[in-house]
Amino acid sequence: MTTVLKPAQAELLKDEKAYLADLLATLTAFKHPPEELADLRQALLQLDELFLIVVAGEFNSGKSALINALLGERVLAEGVTPTTTRITLVKFGEQKQESFGASGLVVLTFPLDLLRELNFVDTPGTNAVVREHEELTRDFIPRSDLVIFVTSADRPFTESERQFLDHIRAWGKKIVFVVNKRDILAGENELREVTKFVADNATRLLGAAPEIFAVSAKQGTRMDELRAYIHSWLDETARLRVKFANPLGVAEQILKLEHARLTHERAAVQSDAEMVDTVAREVTTYASEVQSELGARLAEVDNVMLRLQARGSDFFDQKFRLTNLPDLARGDRFRARFENQVLTGVSDQIDHHVQSAVNWLVEKDLRHWQQVAAFLAKRRTIVADGVVGQVSTDFDLRRQALLDSVTQSAQTIVREYDIEAESRALGNAVESSVAQMALVEAGAVGLGTIVTLLVSSSALDVTGVVFAGVIAVVGFFIIPYKRQQAKTRFKEKIETVRQNLNRVLTTQFHSEADRTLNRLREGVAPYFRFVRGEKTRLDSVEKTLANASDELQHLQARVGTVFGK
Repeated sequence: MTTVLKPAQAELLKDEKAYLADLLATLTAFKHPPEELADLRQALLQLDELFLIVVAGEFNSGKSALINALLGERVLAEGVTPTTTRITLVKFGEQKQESFGASGLVVLTFPLDLLRELNFVDTPGTNAVVREHEELTRDFIPRSDLVIFVTSADRPFTESERQFLDHIRAWGKKIVFVVNKRDILAGENELREVTKFVADNATRLLGAAPEIFAVSAKQGTRMDELRAYIHSWLDETARLRVKFANPLGVAEQILKLEHARLTHERAAVQSDAEMVDTVAREVTTYASEVQSELGARLAEVDNVMLRLQARGSDFFDQKFRLTNLPDLARGDRFRARFENQVLTGVSDQIDHHVQSAVNWLVEKDLRHWQQVAAFLAKRRTIVADGVVGQVSTDFDLRRQALLDSVTQSAQTIVREYDIEAESRALGNAVESSVAQMALVEAGAVGLGTIVTLLVSSSALDVTGVVFAGVIAVVGFFIIPYKRQQAKTRFKEKIETVRQNLNRVLTTQFHSEADRTLNRLREGVAPYFRFVRGEKTRLDSVEKTLANASDELQHLQARVGTVFGK
């Protein structure tokens, strides 16, 4: 098309091309498959192409004959059987010639001046015998500037035509209806009836009354009216306006799809974020429960030590007297009674309470892993069910693959969690820590035995300085002093052991709880990062699409200003 553009039109053309190029680059950066952007690429190319008229309808409705009648030349083959089995682009050429392009497109050139300005596209029937022909026709519609929809007078507005028109409507194309073969109708009444039937159905489908022309392409009946309408509608200004508006219409349609995709992904990420919050709360709950419940567990061990201290003090009050001089004079007998009356059972009690705390923490670890795995499994099922029967986007596929991986990892940990082995490992770690505190080898003696040895090793060393000869002379003065000294040293020893034991146990149990927390966090970290990353990405996409939509509206308004409404 050789049209000298006015300055405002030239400036608009430059800006529109720049906009479409930027939008194409932006959507390409979003990593959409190339085929999704084919229509936008074509819209950009369309600004450098001639005005395009697509003729569509069922086979044998007379599409090829109509094009020939409009051109005034027998350019296309005609017949009672489907003669158009490929999409045929009719354009100007110095001689009549056919060439085959991509995707089954046939380019037919013909030396006709009208084709210097207008290109016609003859399509296979909407009910084409070969299914891929119909699909090619559907793919070609977005490239069109005007659609002439041909329906036959003997079978007007068929179901296949209705379905095809529904597809065209989604692209907002200008559609002119042609009822062909009017000559086969009995009279004007039957013609009005057919025309009304087409008008009613088209209005119901498209939401507005269409332009309808009843013609006979073969006989040339009423073709002048159709030509006049096309020429009046496609005068220079109107033709350019459509030329400028159609690519923006394609961009608008694609942006609608992008906004729909964004809405879908936003909803998905929001649901994922809620699940992430649930898992995060579960991790926080675990840490809180360990913090609040561990003190009570370790208090039971502490109470054993406090009761031991009370029994020791009472023992010294009762046994460190002049009436027990024979036992005091024999340290081994006194020590034996101390161990029997004060230390008996302490080892077993400490072992019992510590093992109970170990079991409690190990079972809590497993229970929280089970809960996290259950959250993930439920989310995984919801995500999988949400894409059943749908074409998954790259976002859906990445999201589901990552959720599958995280869920499987959590389930593997739960499935392979060995409570007995975990309990033994934690028990050995606690025993080893206490042994290191005591500077003795733990071996296989047990935690309670270690503590008992710590207490008894120096608690009674004061009794060895009490000899019968000394007691006989100064017993009234030595005995009370030595009793108080023994009680004080025993209390100090118990307090030292109690504090050290509490510190070591608290440190060890918190260390184990931190290890579980870290495993929980590391286990779901990839999905957490995905959700955070997608939220950030979608914020950026939303801003980009909003800007693109605003600029599109501005360009569409300029088209209205430059070419008139």
